[in-house]
Amino acid sequence: MADRILNRSTGAHLLQYQPGEFDLFGCIVAGILPRLLWVHQRIIQGMKDEVITRLLQLNSEFYQTFADHFSQTRERLQPGVLKALENLPSEAWVLDLGCGNGELALEWLSRDPGGRYIGVDSSPLLLEIAREKVRDPRFSFHVLDLADPAWPDVLETELAIPLREHIDRVLSFSVLHHLPDAALRKRLALQVYRLLNESGQWIHSNWNFLASTRYQARILPWETIDLTDEDVEEGDYLLDWRRGGYGLRYVHHFTPSELEAIAGETGFNVLDTYHSDGEGGRLGLYQVWGKDSS
Repeated sequence: MADRILNRSTGAHLLQYQPGEFDLFGCIVAGILPRLLWVHQRIIQGMKDEVITRLLQLNSEFYQTFADHFSQTRERLQPGVLKALENLPSEAWVLDLGCGNGELALEWLSRDPGGRYIGVDSSPLLLEIAREKVRDPRFSFHVLDLADPAWPDVLETELAIPLREHIDRVLSFSVLHHLPDAALRKRLALQVYRLLNESGQWIHSNWNFLASTRYQARILPWETIDLTDEDVEEGDYLLDWRRGGYGLRYVHHFTPSELEAIAGETGFNVLDTYHSDGEGGRLGLYQVWGKDSS
């Protein structure tokens, strides 16, 4: 065993063994190395544009088709969202990304805020519901696609006011997990960073559906929509919907460490992490990010 050495010069073998010695380490490496290289290659290359477009279209069609039925499941704010609202300054300028049917806006209005609320969503039908609920000049709703790199500029144009470094709080509940591709999610984080003022915070939640056996049973193979595991990234899932018809959604499952990595790469510090909502209070993974002042 003393003759066992690392062979760095030729790269032909990781280890050299005496004749007849069983290369257990080599067998293990031979088994896992192709998988590790595959994962690494997917991270470096990113998701193909046509796959990103396909998944974004899938979710867009879902929220247009099931807007009314989805809205019915969001008539009550989750405990984790209410906890987040407790920490909003009353004079805050709030940007709500993925504002949906306006239930959060209605709750914020009931607290008689002195600031401004700006709601953004890609679903015109959900925003129609929101506008019916909330009629206040301090509140506005805008149809914008967060996958469009120009959405902050379009929003500023529609509002006719500068937003960069003026927003006190950005909220995005159950939004980030619907954006396919790590690079797209990172771009959104950078855009949020530029919109926030120096003391601003980004409060977001993501669906921790793997904590539920009921939702795990709704995971479908990618072949359902003519894709494969190789087309998507680690943590990407396809889930079905069964209320008011049958639909499909793309969802990315985040771990706290994955979110922390995105925060570190985009100039944020993670100020708080908590779970809330649903079965056992574990179906929502919430984080509060602040700008890194170091």
